[in-house]
Amino acid sequence: MSGNRPAVLVLEDGRVFTGTAFGALGQTLGEVVFTTAMSGYQETLTDPSYHRQIVVAAAPQIGNTGWNDEDAESRDDRIWVAGYVVRDPSPRASNWRATGTLDDELARQNVVGIAGVDTRAIVRHLRTRGSMKAGVFSGAALDDAKGPEELLARVREQPPMLGANLSAEVSTEVPYVVDADGDARFTVAAIDLGIKSNTPRMFAARGVRTHVLPSWSGFDAIADLAPDGVFLSNGPGDPATADAVVELTRQVVSAGIPLFGICFGNQLLGRALGLSTYKMTFGHRGINVPVIEHATGKVAITSQNHGFALEGEAGQEFDSPFGRAVISHTCANDGVVEGVRLIDGRAFSVQYHPEAAAGPHDAQNLFDRFIDLMEKH
Repeated sequence: MSGNRPAVLVLEDGRVFTGTAFGALGQTLGEVVFTTAMSGYQETLTDPSYHRQIVVAAAPQIGNTGWNDEDAESRDDRIWVAGYVVRDPSPRASNWRATGTLDDELARQNVVGIAGVDTRAIVRHLRTRGSMKAGVFSGAALDDAKGPEELLARVREQPPMLGANLSAEVSTEVPYVVDADGDARFTVAAIDLGIKSNTPRMFAARGVRTHVLPSWSGFDAIADLAPDGVFLSNGPGDPATADAVVELTRQVVSAGIPLFGICFGNQLLGRALGLSTYKMTFGHRGINVPVIEHATGKVAITSQNHGFALEGEAGQEFDSPFGRAVISHTCANDGVVEGVRLIDGRAFSVQYHPEAAAGPHDAQNLFDRFIDLMEKH
């Protein structure tokens, strides 16, 4: 693991964890967060929603299945996390699909990590104090530092996640098309705020041709496609900064085009309907989060990755510029808003990931609901 060189994780509040370098040597800064998922580390690392975040793996052993050419959630297989923190990295890959080791891939993509730290203690600390600025330092970045005070200063000087406008940094620069499997029944315009590769695949399997558009696209770009529906993807950053996409969402809903959003897209639809957002203490990141759908009382086990949420209460109905709306889903653990919809049905969204890979498949039927909505309209 990078020659067993020393490495340190420095938190904004002054807490320091010492371990060994994992992946690339150097310095990385970001917001430190944790995920409770016990599988799917490749999907986590390549999820654009983790842009500018240092991810702590709560599962103790990471890397035993290595790295492969099939499971990345970014189009170019890019690792989006700012850094990776693990306890017990596997020294070898053992999987028939593996093309290399996790350590080698982190190093190849210049992602700085740290291993051999007490990740349970880090997770408990973040659950108490909340997600915060952090940095991982190794190699020359650590050796040349003039003591821990300098490293702490570097951590504290970085910009916070609150107020960060990041979706444009992870979005595609040019539109592209993912064709349906077989004949296309519908066309969807997907706004790429950090879209994962599995989303267009889920549409393709249902006979949908997906036009993926940059996050800064205007309504004219959507209208030119004459789509049957519009999709708002997941993505990183503070939803309070995404005013342009919120306005685009209002235009789509006003035009009567069926709309479906997930994760960041849920927060943007909520804002378009008149709700506000806030930064959570430590967020939801994992693949076993229970969510209640209030119209049916059913609970789905879901995959989630978000540090911001909508204000609201379970089952709350409210007036929006487009008619009555309702808080449709909440988290069974803490009551956080997990979905909103217009009561007339033409727009809906959820905070979790129905396209989850790896993760539970309980919510995949939401794609079918969107298909039904487009058929109706």
